[in-house]
Amino acid sequence: MTDATTPEGTDTPAVALGPTALVLGAFSAAGTWAFLIPWTVIAGALAVTFGTMGMHYARQGMGRMWTSVAGTALGALGFIGTVVLIGGMY
Repeated sequence: MTDATTPEGTDTPAVALGPTALVLGAFSAAGTWAFLIPWTVIAGALAVTFGTMGMHYARQGMGRMWTSVAGTALGALGFIGTVVLIGGMY
């Protein structure tokens, strides 16, 4: 093995922020209606956080913008849906 494997500009952990936000956002949005309330609040907040960080890095050329935006939107939907559901009980 004579070839050296040097990292490229897109080989960073920032590339995983968008897909992670997408998975957490999907869990948060679906979990709201399955009454997994404590987990959906945490997953929604993390999806929004990871999604906005993913959007920041996607603007710099690392990662994909659509996964970060979709994860942020789903996370916000799940988080707000849970807050509305709990607020409706009072």
